[in-house]
Amino acid sequence: MRRVGLFLALIAAAAFAAHAQTLESLNTLATTAGADREARLAEGAKKEGTLVFYTTFPPQYADQLLDPFRARYGIKITVWRARSELVLSRVLSEARAGSPGADVITVIATATEAMRREGLLQEVRSPHDAELHASAVPAHRQWVAQLDHVFVHAYNTDKVHKGELPRTWRDLLDPKWKGRLAIEGDDHEWLSSVIEDMGEAEGAAFFRELIAKNGLSVRSGHPLLTNLVASGEVPLALTVYQYSVEQAKKKGSPIDWFVIGPAVSIPNAIAVPKRAQHPHAALLLYDWLLGPDGQRILAKIGYVPTSTKVESPVKGVTLKYLDSAKLVDDQEKSTRRFQQLILKVR
Repeated sequence: MRRVGLFLALIAAAAFAAHAQTLESLNTLATTAGADREARLAEGAKKEGTLVFYTTFPPQYADQLLDPFRARYGIKITVWRARSELVLSRVLSEARAGSPGADVITVIATATEAMRREGLLQEVRSPHDAELHASAVPAHRQWVAQLDHVFVHAYNTDKVHKGELPRTWRDLLDPKWKGRLAIEGDDHEWLSSVIEDMGEAEGAAFFRELIAKNGLSVRSGHPLLTNLVASGEVPLALTVYQYSVEQAKKKGSPIDWFVIGPAVSIPNAIAVPKRAQHPHAALLLYDWLLGPDGQRILAKIGYVPTSTKVESPVKGVTLKYLDSAKLVDDQEKSTRRFQQLILKVR
């Protein structure tokens, strides 16, 4: 029995030492620059051969992003896709169980901020950080914004003529909008941002008046809301993502978008966990997705890239970048405001 116990202890010690070496290797690789960075990462990634990618990207868009990387570097990528909150839950569960899963994660930045606060993410200093807009790169660099989710107002072009679109928030109080407006059922960050710009008292009073006079239908899920606008069931939606409208337009749907004031933007982040089991491959993909090749593909799909080297699909539109750390801090207050102003008056 003593020999068995000693044998098991030796195995555990070896596993711990191997993990410590992996962590040291990842930390060194992630924070070291140099002209040979890509070559060193590619060489190591070839030996690792694979990586695990957790993401919210729909399969067809994930393939558009990853296939060129696979072709260039010969790396096998296992993709697990889910909503951001489910990715967060899985990452936290794996961390508690001591069973690392993802090598690279791309989700809404509030989720990566929650992971960061749990001490799960690796600081990464990518050579492409300098190419991203300033709001995309937090000082900690444990995640950075890969793209921006830009909220826009979508309208059905068969139901609403461009000339009658509202130019100010108060234009929405016109009786012609009665029964024609909708909002996604969890966009508390957007609501709080708009109210903040209006002023707390004035903003809250405006939405109470809007709902009392013209109503505001609540729908669950941005894809559903976009489809309802495209079908004409919802003539005008206040909160959909710009890229979903662009994708619908490409399919021939009678839909377009506009914004009142600055367009509220929430970052979608990319991160590498500290316990990534394929550090070279993870960092190689991280750099590639933030570099010109990955960012151009994002823009082609219709997303808003964070690289200043790639032309934005919302060029000319003023964006209001929301601070993900503040969103996490204010989530309870923001959610409560949305429930009180939008949901409880149904």
